[in-house]
Amino acid sequence: MADRHWLFGDQLGPHFLTPGPDGPAHDAPVVLIEARSVFRRRRFHRAKAHLILSAMRHRAAELGDRVHYVRTETYREGLREAVGAGRVTVHHPTSRAALGLVRSLERVRVLPARGFLFPQDTFRAWADGRGGHRLRQEDFYHWVRRELDLLMDGGEPAGGRWNHDHDNREPPPKGARTLDAPKPYQPREDEIDDEVRADLDRWEREEGITFVGRDGPRRFPATRREALAALRRFTGHRLAGFGPHEDAMLAADPVMSHSLLSSSLNLGLLDPAEVVTAAEDTWRAGDAPVSSAEGFIRQVAGWREYVWQLYWYFGEEYRNRNALGARTPLPEWFLELDADAVTARCLSTALAQVRDTGWTHHIPRLMLLGSHALQQGWEPRAVTDWFHRCFVDGYDWVMLPNVVGMSQYADGGRMTTKPYTSGGAYIHRMSDFCGGCAYKPGDRTGERACPYTTGYWAFVHRHRDLLAANNRTSRAVQGLDRLGDVEEVLRTARDRGDSPP
Repeated sequence: MADRHWLFGDQLGPHFLTPGPDGPAHDAPVVLIEARSVFRRRRFHRAKAHLILSAMRHRAAELGDRVHYVRTETYREGLREAVGAGRVTVHHPTSRAALGLVRSLERVRVLPARGFLFPQDTFRAWADGRGGHRLRQEDFYHWVRRELDLLMDGGEPAGGRWNHDHDNREPPPKGARTLDAPKPYQPREDEIDDEVRADLDRWEREEGITFVGRDGPRRFPATRREALAALRRFTGHRLAGFGPHEDAMLAADPVMSHSLLSSSLNLGLLDPAEVVTAAEDTWRAGDAPVSSAEGFIRQVAGWREYVWQLYWYFGEEYRNRNALGARTPLPEWFLELDADAVTARCLSTALAQVRDTGWTHHIPRLMLLGSHALQQGWEPRAVTDWFHRCFVDGYDWVMLPNVVGMSQYADGGRMTTKPYTSGGAYIHRMSDFCGGCAYKPGDRTGERACPYTTGYWAFVHRHRDLLAANNRTSRAVQGLDRLGDVEEVLRTARDRGDSPP
């Protein structure tokens, strides 16, 4: 009998069972382990727990008699029950903790990772060739496009430019409440979802396992069939409108033209190669402009792949980086997703979206949630954990580089060239949040001072030496020096502290 093959809960697509020299045997029995200890260790979003368990149980139903599905307390216990003294293969897990576990187990053979575009050794050769220091995403993205002949016309990038950001940074249409884009794919729950919800209720009642957020109707695919339907819906109906407003925000339209495919990719239901190919095919068929196709492909083949590779390349020490010396604990209102306690309309809206769905698109994550944490000096490791727990697509490999490197600048610039934060003017330009808000984006002092405007100048003051030495941020320090009310701005920021803004 062939060695059994162990699937983690983010390895659920067919490509994780494709046989070959670097895969399981073609007839390998499959093991899936549902370990409650995962949910005891971290207080996950309830919708995230639901999605993961629903996806695992749906995959078990698809595999039928081929799978041994174990519900137990720990992975070690589950493996003993499913395999005993037998041998097991498993594809390289997506977290260091899980990799350490499988490597510590006897009779477990770790196969290469799947679900990404390049082997880690290939990226390491690219990174080492640059001295391991200047590893900018844009350089990596160009290399990926060339290596995969992706969105290329001969040796040149399609449309004549590598990056179409200039066309993809439009503010929302003036006066519009929504983009009026075609609706995204919406999965239908079934009896497996009912069972998951009942089990989660029981865990909360009887097991002492607690969650944050709300578990409404499932919004994200839990099966390969659903994920493919979501991909077809996006490329066929929504990709064309994605690019221009991908950085915009509308209070009544949190999804806009975004794909909602990140959770399907990160559960392994979709392979990134098929996703970017589908987007390129849509452009080549004339059904989407090159700017929209490029903007989306950059998110998958550029950013997602880049973050995965950096997670392993930088090593575990990266987790503890704190270049800005941020030490403030996360406040209770943020930990509890208490959007109703927040007055600032932009932050309240983003926090409510996380509370209700476990998702927002990349700009609220970076420029509202992450920017506020950066301005307040919240401890980056705690911010990373919060994003990991509270987002349906959040995993350790996803959030560690995204938060430590991009959002909180805790690596001191190893990943990005500057901290990403702004005052209220950016939010006012790129959203409709400021209308009807109790605060005014242009006010930095007084009762109506925008928390982001005050927070921005307090951040610049706190880190003026570092920012002055960076040619991308030195003008911010010059702007600070031109303010005539710096002390009042700092007093406003101190008085607010970590109370809900």
